[in-house]
Amino acid sequence: MKASAVLLLLVSACVAAVAQTPQPLRPVSTFSIVARDAKTGEMGVAVQSHWFAVGQIVSWAEAGVGAVATQSFVDPSYGKLGLELMRAGKSAPDTLRALLGADDGRQVRQVGMIDAHGVAASFTGCKDIIAAGHVVHAQDGSGAYEQRQEGRQTGCVGQMAFGHDFAVQANLMSNDKVWPAMAKAFEETKGDLAERMLAALDAAQAVGGDIRGRQSAAIVVVKAKSSGKSWEDRIFDLRVDDNPEPLKELRRLVTLQRAYNHMNAGDLAVEHKDNAGALREYSAAEQIASGDEGVPTSRLAEMIYWHAVALVTMGQVDESLPLFRKAFALQPSWRELTPRLPKSGLLPDDPKLIERIVQQ
Repeated sequence: MKASAVLLLLVSACVAAVAQTPQPLRPVSTFSIVARDAKTGEMGVAVQSHWFAVGQIVSWAEAGVGAVATQSFVDPSYGKLGLELMRAGKSAPDTLRALLGADDGRQVRQVGMIDAHGVAASFTGCKDIIAAGHVVHAQDGSGAYEQRQEGRQTGCVGQMAFGHDFAVQANLMSNDKVWPAMAKAFEETKGDLAERMLAALDAAQAVGGDIRGRQSAAIVVVKAKSSGKSWEDRIFDLRVDDNPEPLKELRRLVTLQRAYNHMNAGDLAVEHKDNAGALREYSAAEQIASGDEGVPTSRLAEMIYWHAVALVTMGQVDESLPLFRKAFALQPSWRELTPRLPKSGLLPDDPKLIERIVQQ
């Protein structure tokens, strides 16, 4: 069967699935951003809402494929089916148009999509609770964007926009300044994709945000290319399900995840016998954790401890002892754990060495 025929069958199946999805009774009204980093190819979605556990249904992303935010009277199938269609080769605008065309409830939807090529699309239904709207960045960087009317209901026509790099969308907002502020913040902020998307969320909240307040937030960032191991392709996958200041807590978790990403990279370097790389990654993790007041001392103690263990396995015992001492001071239970590690092969089976370590 030709690839075009396979794609047609997939589109038909996805369209049928959307048509059969029950319409929710309450809106998951929110503000969100889908975006791609033009330099790294990383893609992601970030969201905040006055709704419990918003990340469970709004945010979708897959390495090498794209990202989706589905909200308002949310239909989660836009996430699953949207990724399936983009994985099969359809662009974000074509994917969004196909799913909307099969959805009789499209005028209460709001959806943002971006594909692996950085092509973005957003749709705001005419029955979304105001203030509601979206901005999609133009390829030429002018800030303008293509917008088309979509819909079949007389006097009620949703708006769709196509562009590049990112799309921001919001509904049930306190005012119509929210989505333009998000777009401006994302464009002007320096840093990686996670940092820029968080800046967009902060900007939305700063100008008023959700008229009901705030409750939950989430962020997902995936790699540019799929490794075939989805658990390795997610750089950030964090949720704040219920918190009086979800964006503040989300930022704290992102900082902690950055540190643990370095720890994971250090462990991988150890596996590959790259001692210099491992020590560099461990040091970077500790620097991030120690420089942020939101990171508990127990987390910092663990990072320092495993750094010290790695030094011992590299034969750098003298260099490890100050780190063991610091870890034990932050959390004494690490001292108790140390004699258990030789049996697992994580430290040498040398009683004198173990005694030297625990006496620190």
